[in-house]
Amino acid sequence: MRVIPRRRKDRRGSQDAAPSAPATTWPASATAAGPSAGAEPSSPSKPSKPSKPSKGSGRAGGGGPAKGVKSAGSPEPSSAAAGGATGTLELEPGTVTGPVTGPVTGTESGPEAARRARSAERRRTAAELKRSRAARRRGTARRDRAAREHRSSMLAMIIMLGLLIATVVVSGGLFAASMRTRPVTLAAPLHIYPVTQTAPGQCPAGTQGISGQTSGGPACYQLSQGIAIRKVADLRVQRARDRNAYDVAITLRSNDRQAFAALTRATLNRDLAFVVRNQLVTVPRVDTPILDGKVMITGPSSRAEAGRLVRSLRGG
Repeated sequence: MRVIPRRRKDRRGSQDAAPSAPATTWPASATAAGPSAGAEPSSPSKPSKPSKPSKGSGRAGGGGPAKGVKSAGSPEPSSAAAGGATGTLELEPGTVTGPVTGPVTGTESGPEAARRARSAERRRTAAELKRSRAARRRGTARRDRAAREHRSSMLAMIIMLGLLIATVVVSGGLFAASMRTRPVTLAAPLHIYPVTQTAPGQCPAGTQGISGQTSGGPACYQLSQGIAIRKVADLRVQRARDRNAYDVAITLRSNDRQAFAALTRATLNRDLAFVVRNQLVTVPRVDTPILDGKVMITGPSSRAEAGRLVRSLRGG
């Protein structure tokens, strides 16, 4: 089998006389290693006849063979070299060809690629879900820790506030109790005498008694041996039980309570004269023995009158 270039009619005789380059042969089937099984081998094609030289061309300058003449350097391909391939491959002049090297590669099949893509997507989804769950757990743990710290701080604050209130209450109660129990020093000693007899008019000179004013006029109160009080635990005005009058409350100290209790026992249903600076302040009647040192003088009809009685008993 030969491969010859095509003849062009417009070539000049000098060019026709030039020798042609050896043509490159190529098997008709690049992958065929021999004749196909069961197919009859085709006979090689007959060589083409050389073209007749055009008139007046002849040899030009003693060049190579003219068109249509087989080149000496072009070997004739054998059927064994062609590998049993049939047909001819005709190339354009000036075309450079070469063998095809390297394996032919292609893409994976559709189902396998889709399966791998789905598997990768599931793995990505699982990883993102795991990360999101871990982030939620961390956030929940932080919120729980912050809530516990907040509750602890609130509880501590409430406890501190309760302790502060209790301290204030106890301190206030103790202060009030101390104020109530703090001794009141009288400006002048308070003398308390049992009254043995009451006579109208002023007391005569040399009589052991004291003159006072009653609703019926002046009166003379004859007195016996009494006690003197210089300090009391409490002396104040308070509302009476019937809410229409006021009382004067006197709380004696412990060292005066026993003497006053003995005095009230001896003067039950009799009068006691309270005297300050030789002036009769009040003459109350003893209704019951007073053993705890808490004396209640009743009778003032107004707070102002009760206040004046308290100031007189203080020696003011």
